[in-house]
Amino acid sequence: MIVGSVKEVKAQEYRVGLTPDATRAYVRAGHTVLIEHNAGTGSGFSNELYSQAGASIVSSAKDVWAKSDMIVKVKEPLSSEYDLIRENQILFTYLHLAANRELLTILLEKKCIAVAYETIRDSNGELPLLKPMSEIAGRLSVQVGANCLETQSGGKGVLLSGIPGVPKAKVVIIGAGNVGLNACHIAVGMGASVTVLDVDLAKLARIDTLYGASVQTLYSTASTIKQSVIGADLVIGTVLIPGKSAPKLIKRSYLKEMSAGSVFVDVAIDQGGCSETSRPTTHEDPTYIVDDIVHYCVANIPGAVPRTSTIGLNYATLRYGLAIASKGLLEAVRQTLGLGLGINCYKGKLVSQEVAESFDLPYATIESLYHET
Repeated sequence: MIVGSVKEVKAQEYRVGLTPDATRAYVRAGHTVLIEHNAGTGSGFSNELYSQAGASIVSSAKDVWAKSDMIVKVKEPLSSEYDLIRENQILFTYLHLAANRELLTILLEKKCIAVAYETIRDSNGELPLLKPMSEIAGRLSVQVGANCLETQSGGKGVLLSGIPGVPKAKVVIIGAGNVGLNACHIAVGMGASVTVLDVDLAKLARIDTLYGASVQTLYSTASTIKQSVIGADLVIGTVLIPGKSAPKLIKRSYLKEMSAGSVFVDVAIDQGGCSETSRPTTHEDPTYIVDDIVHYCVANIPGAVPRTSTIGLNYATLRYGLAIASKGLLEAVRQTLGLGLGINCYKGKLVSQEVAESFDLPYATIESLYHET
């Protein structure tokens, strides 16, 4: 198979779909790898490193798209890339279609095969290709939240750890999955007063076991969310329903009861955000203020640390990508548990049940694809 990777076009996105090490693995498996010129420089990978790994360096993204059977990316295609997508071409990347009806329509019209990192599951029902970015986003959410609390960033001028004799900042984390757990880890490490909410008691129990009295865990209800949010200095929203839009758990009315200069970081913004006041921002212009509350809603938070993010992502995606390239998608699905759940669109058909339910659309089953073939 001819496997291509292009430079990301999303604002301030410096990650890249393939590292030189991943490239070498594809080449050793007998595949041809095409890398757009300077695609990896933002993550610290030069054209020379890719050439040494066996890739061919291609001068333009257009040529990579035109020649590749499978495109391995990081972020979803943007409008400038829509015309480059080809029928039957495999697109292997993060898609987040439940929050992007326009892209869903394009992918179906193009009759490509779209495999989403964020809906692939492993034998434990976890999301292995989302996990490394969740870990990074969770850790960064506290870091950026602490910065937003500084006065020059529009915040109330509170230090997360406080100092002897001065209260610690109150950090509220909504969601105890991978993002929430990692946010909790950093917030505790920075000395904040931390509360974590979730509806999964097993996840809350894990946090209790890890952090004991250092963290207050609460069962998540409309009431406990409201009371926690209005008393917080920093709120981090991490809720995730795989393949679906994030629920709007934080109401605008809550903001009016929070103290001015408090901060809300919405890590769920890729799936539409978990607040009624959320809208996507970029690393170039990351914040805005609603009702005196600073909102940080960058849709690609891990892009701030592209080298760490790219390497971590490739460790997770490589075995799935190699399976697709070496066996063909449907045979790879037969042999690789959970990969089939990553198929969101297949030659003009919507396959993901979660995405279909988000827009009340019909969908095809994975099993029906084999009968068609």
